[in-house]
Amino acid sequence: MGGFFGVVGKTDVLSDVFFGTDYHSHLGTKSAGMAAFESSIGLQRKIHNIGNSPFRTKFEGILEQMKGSAAIGCINDSDPQPLLMRSNLGRYAICMVGVINNAEELIKEYINEGAGQLTAMTRGGVNSTELLAALINRKKTFAQGIRYAQERIDGTAVILVLTEKNTIIAARDLAGRLPVHVGKSKKGMCVSFEHFAYEKLGYKNAYELKPGEIVEIGAENMTVLKKGKEKMRICSFLWSYYGFPTSTYEGVNVELMRYRNGEIMAKNDIKSGKLPQADCVAGVPDSGTPHAIGYANGSKLPFARPFIKYTPTWPRSFMPANQKERNRIAKMKQIPVDELIKDKELLFVDDSIVRGTQLRETVEFLYESGAKKVHMRSACPPIMYGCKFLNFSRATSDNELITRATILKLEGENGFKHLDEYSDPTTERGKKLRETICEELHLASLEYQTVEGLSEAIGLDTSKICTYCWTGKED
Repeated sequence: MGGFFGVVGKTDVLSDVFFGTDYHSHLGTKSAGMAAFESSIGLQRKIHNIGNSPFRTKFEGILEQMKGSAAIGCINDSDPQPLLMRSNLGRYAICMVGVINNAEELIKEYINEGAGQLTAMTRGGVNSTELLAALINRKKTFAQGIRYAQERIDGTAVILVLTEKNTIIAARDLAGRLPVHVGKSKKGMCVSFEHFAYEKLGYKNAYELKPGEIVEIGAENMTVLKKGKEKMRICSFLWSYYGFPTSTYEGVNVELMRYRNGEIMAKNDIKSGKLPQADCVAGVPDSGTPHAIGYANGSKLPFARPFIKYTPTWPRSFMPANQKERNRIAKMKQIPVDELIKDKELLFVDDSIVRGTQLRETVEFLYESGAKKVHMRSACPPIMYGCKFLNFSRATSDNELITRATILKLEGENGFKHLDEYSDPTTERGKKLRETICEELHLASLEYQTVEGLSEAIGLDTSKICTYCWTGKED
């Protein structure tokens, strides 16, 4: 994933962009960068690896190193950016959030047509943002180039361009899978993934881009370069996992959605007779916690926190490169409250279950700490397809997903013809999937939220949210 923040102001904006970008640290853990424009200096840029050190630490001296009345920043899990480009469109800085699935095809086409060369990285790969810029540069204007690039890309591309006109061009992806918010204050105008990032800096909500919309932002005004559309497929994981609790997308707050989501799951369990007589309901920290609060409210079971994650030493997902050490750190972060675990029957709610690796370690930890039984509820439906739009699942193949791996074990690849049945808890295949995962993870029971339940919790029609991970449907 990734996040971005940009400001065009009447005075120097580096401080606002520094703090605004830092407020997106929950969306990326690999690299980060900032670019600025000052008429007397031109474009400037700094990029750092943030794999084992937070954004704020790496960029704490940025206010002495750069200055500008327009600047952008980004944090991501992909290639280093923003990049500085010089082309027929002039000099500019660019960053993107998304994924280009057909990169090799586009690279070969670009080179074979004699359009130029692309900088090769280790193992021959090309920086996705550089490839994006190469596509944009093929047209006569930024608006034309951005639309051309987005139409050619198989995947997702949310784009920020910092120009030498002292403006920022922002483009939401064609399907509207990710948000783009615009804020305004007496200081200037800003653009951000997360609206709370600029609200904390004194900006007020001014506009939310529609899918496919392209705008140019100045210090006082915003100009629409390409109109957007109403048809949308926004990523539902923004609410269930990625989004910060205070975030609001399409008018729906993340924290409140998670409460509703958990309550709907509890009501489903009560209706189907699957509500356990657990001693307490708990969330797998941190994003699973509000879902669990909602489940506790809906089930009338008490809410508790049987273990706490120790984050001061290892915040977020900062981990050593060695797998053995990563496993050790993951366990060390889990600090049990013995009185709430020993000889207790626990029901945990997790935001989602992808490969099951971390869940397996969590369940083992709970039993080692003396739990009598562990029930699990997933705040999302069974993930049957690896995300092709935002790389949410982080699996190298669909078969790494715990659902797919279990189906392979049960009836081989022939089982993939019946994914809808395996997703449905009322079918024999659906029951068998859950039973088998329970046996492998030593769970007393396992249930998932439904697509309909998740849609109800978000409050948007199912046609407006992306359900590809569960249904395989792109539109």
